[in-house]
Amino acid sequence: MTIKAILFDMDGVLIEAKEWHYEALNQALELFGMPISRFDHLTTFDGLPTKKKLELLSAERDLPSELHGFINEMKQQYTMEIVHTHCKPVFVHEYALSNLKAEGYKLAVCSNSIRNTVVTMMEKSALSDYLELMVSNEDVSNGKPDPEMYLKAMSELGLKPEECLIVEDNENGIKAAKASGGHLLVVKDVADTNYLNIVERIKEIESQHGEVI
Repeated sequence: MTIKAILFDMDGVLIEAKEWHYEALNQALELFGMPISRFDHLTTFDGLPTKKKLELLSAERDLPSELHGFINEMKQQYTMEIVHTHCKPVFVHEYALSNLKAEGYKLAVCSNSIRNTVVTMMEKSALSDYLELMVSNEDVSNGKPDPEMYLKAMSELGLKPEECLIVEDNENGIKAAKASGGHLLVVKDVADTNYLNIVERIKEIESQHGEVI
């Protein structure tokens, strides 16, 4: 079985944005005196769409649900402010994606962020030109850990799950990747998302004749 596409998560995989999302959400929550701790962020909220995070806060801490829309809007504004200041091209990612694209792989990003955030981050990091497709949480009914996002990308690229390698870093994304039937490369941080690691994983998969591990 030949790998034909690489599907990347965005935050923590291509963009060091986990802290940005945490800071932006907390800025919005602090307006109502309800910030979340770093521990809660890492153990409970990491990788979930903002909408889901707010639903959890309503269930666990009685955050009034009528505030969700406003908090979400403020969070997106704060995120964009941080993105415009901090999001810049990273050589290791440009090198990886440009080489993979030149070798004929189809590349896509599948992120639990809203479309505006995904497009802006990919443009600011100079990666959008290498991508065939960007899938955001606004393009699906269910974000990760549901596999819908990855299945949609595979379908739009005209590929089977076993022809795709998914690069993920957090529990919700890993669950989504596994449930989609695609192959998986788990990275610890954005530095792990490099050309050598991706190529090594592809070789490993192809030498196993398509067995999903």
